[in-house]
Amino acid sequence: MSTYIIADLHLSEDEPAITAGFIHFIQQQAIHAERLYILGDFFNYWIGDDDDNPLHLQVAQALKQLTERGIPCYFIHGNRDFLIGQRYAKQCGMTILPQETLLELYGKRILILHGDTLCIDDAAYQNYRKKVHTPWIQRLFLTLPLFIRRRIARKMRSNSQLASSMKSESIMDVNPQAVITEMQKYHADWMIHGHTHRPAIHEIAINDKPHYRGVLGAWHQEGSAFVINEQGIELIFFPF
Repeated sequence: MSTYIIADLHLSEDEPAITAGFIHFIQQQAIHAERLYILGDFFNYWIGDDDDNPLHLQVAQALKQLTERGIPCYFIHGNRDFLIGQRYAKQCGMTILPQETLLELYGKRILILHGDTLCIDDAAYQNYRKKVHTPWIQRLFLTLPLFIRRRIARKMRSNSQLASSMKSESIMDVNPQAVITEMQKYHADWMIHGHTHRPAIHEIAINDKPHYRGVLGAWHQEGSAFVINEQGIELIFFPF
């Protein structure tokens, strides 16, 4: 049995092929897993658990079928879907985890997180993140009518795309010292995250010992996942 970790699907009604790929992944691969972790940006945006988008129901039903078979599903918020709440989590049968969670699997200590908190060189983004994670701002936003929330989400997404296009690739990547600091904090052998869309496995020397950082890819043209079992940790790619 293996544990699967995925991130950055950016599910949207505008990308039915990705949704179909996710459903296929659940039915053909995750159904044989020991457990599944989703590390954020599962949806392209989230404006509240009360949004009756049919896509949300379709995805919830797929995950519920998985969890009802005894395969637990865990979720960590991303920068696109940080408003997913307990109501939707219950509908999916999944458990919401803290933004940094240490796993002890198959003899390894693995720190999992979305990854945006590691991009500390992007000061503008970190300031934005701090604001939108303010509890009273979130509560105020969720009281607005759905059509207004949708307009705000579209505007924020447009602004984000424009801002990203003007930033260097390096400033939007993780800060190496931030990675080491977090791994030392949790005494982790591995760190696995998404967010940057740069799939790879990086070896890091900490106190002259090898440690590893695994990065998941975004589900644009194909899916990606980390598969963890007694044999080790592998980054895999698969067609939709």
